[in-house]
Amino acid sequence: MPHIIVKMYKGRTEETKMNIANILADALSEKGGIDRSAISVAIEDIPKEKWKEEVCDKEFKDNDNLYIKPEYDI
Repeated sequence: MPHIIVKMYKGRTEETKMNIANILADALSEKGGIDRSAISVAIEDIPKEKWKEEVCDKEFKDNDNLYIKPEYDI
């Protein structure tokens, strides 16, 4: 039962978030061979000024589960 969590800057519409969630769930279902009904997706809005503290410092450092690393420095 995969659960996807997306963290991104605040400011996107609910429609945009729903589109992102559906695209991710569809891709995971198609590419991973997982029943679409078993997938859940959450989107967390992070204020830009808290991105480094709440995401970079907590999620990126020493994380062996991070498959794609960002190419920016904060």
